[in-house]
Amino acid sequence: MLFDKLKPYLYVVFLQFGNAGLVIIAKAALNHGMNHYTFATYRNLIATLVIAPFALVFERKGRPKLTLSIFSKIMLLGFLEPVVDQNLYYAGMKYTTATFAVAMTNIIPAMTFLMAWMCRLEKVNIKKLHSIGKIVGTLVTVGGAMIMTIVVGPTIGLPWTKGSTVTHQQQSTTHVSPGDNIKGSMMIIAGCLSWSCFYIVQAITLRSYPAELSLTALICAAGTLQGSIVTVIAERGNSEAWRLHFDAGLVTMIYGGIICSGLGYYLSGVIMKAKGPVFVTAFNPLSMVIVAVLGSIVLSESLNLGRVLGAVVIVIGLYLVIWGKMKDEGTQPNSKCDPNEFPPIDQQIPMTISSPVFGKLDNERVTIEIPSTNEMIKKTNGK
Repeated sequence: MLFDKLKPYLYVVFLQFGNAGLVIIAKAALNHGMNHYTFATYRNLIATLVIAPFALVFERKGRPKLTLSIFSKIMLLGFLEPVVDQNLYYAGMKYTTATFAVAMTNIIPAMTFLMAWMCRLEKVNIKKLHSIGKIVGTLVTVGGAMIMTIVVGPTIGLPWTKGSTVTHQQQSTTHVSPGDNIKGSMMIIAGCLSWSCFYIVQAITLRSYPAELSLTALICAAGTLQGSIVTVIAERGNSEAWRLHFDAGLVTMIYGGIICSGLGYYLSGVIMKAKGPVFVTAFNPLSMVIVAVLGSIVLSESLNLGRVLGAVVIVIGLYLVIWGKMKDEGTQPNSKCDPNEFPPIDQQIPMTISSPVFGKLDNERVTIEIPSTNEMIKKTNGK
């Protein structure tokens, strides 16, 4: 059905909208004093409480056995993204800007593509045009994101952004010391690397534990446990850090837990089973376009030529990735047997399959010989 073919694309676009929204509200919450350690811990706790009931109900019969190997992978997954990435990413955002943090996530597709190729999760044949298209498309999307970040150009006046140029310029001139900027950049880059590793390990784990809801709940639970330990060590003696308030921080925790951790891990697993981990990350640059558009409409931020040009380049890159992926799937052999793929008769290995006739005595059997002789099926009576 058409909807089944479109589902991975709809899911991955939803993920980018969710991540873009979290960046906007998380930056505001961090500016108002939200602790990134407790944010990551509470976020994954909320995700566990929301997803676990669905996993218990819908996967109670088809859930694979939890072996030591799978458990180790789950603990690693709970450490890579819920603990390392989330803490480093949002700690780095405190020293930089939300736009910069979003821009740096665009190195994830290239990292994921390289690791997926090294782990043989992604087949690349440089002699095939569609494989070249996937590689070029990934690089083009990263380039488009860099254009949106670096190139400024003249301001494009829109009806809903009139009168906001001065305010936006004042906000953009906030002083950030070079030392803080470098420290924040290194934190975000390390977080993005950990995020890429998370996608690769998740794709590998799904091969032996193909239960997306249960895996999501276990990842979030592992992240909650490990995040709690990290928070206790980092914020020892600071009991105020654990206190919840009805403010932007609580909204960010609930939103991040349900949308980005709970639904995010689940949908990324569903997409990976159909398209692979590279497809999930290839759409990361789309979040920059979403942030630019939402910032223009919701926050009345001015658009400039660099953002528009970068958005166009990102769309072109995404088209190349999608085109290459669709062509790659079209060249995969299907499950139906093609008679032309069988070797000639004289090259086939002789084999005889013999079975009792149902409902008959044991000495009455049907024998099929491969390759066939003039008498393909012959019935023997005890001979």
